[in-house]
Amino acid sequence: MEAVLWQVLAGTRGGPNRARLLRALDERPRNANQLAEDLDLAYKTVRHHLDVLEENGVIESTDQNYGAIYLPTDRTRTHWDTVEEIVDQLE
Repeated sequence: MEAVLWQVLAGTRGGPNRARLLRALDERPRNANQLAEDLDLAYKTVRHHLDVLEENGVIESTDQNYGAIYLPTDRTRTHWDTVEEIVDQLE
């Protein structure tokens, strides 16, 4: 899981936005629209990054419908120290 976190958060150009999304979801589970508004990002940008995070098992959603709520997976929470280390290096 640590390698996956490094790849999706630090190994690509979109990593900093994915890190911001992940931290926001750790604070409070939200849907894509709420994230876009709270982080001042375009909705399509948020959807793209959520899809990448979900495909890699970093986050999960309540369902696959519009308005789905996203939150970090248990595996991600287990490796949260790695997430913090990555975020610190990105800042």
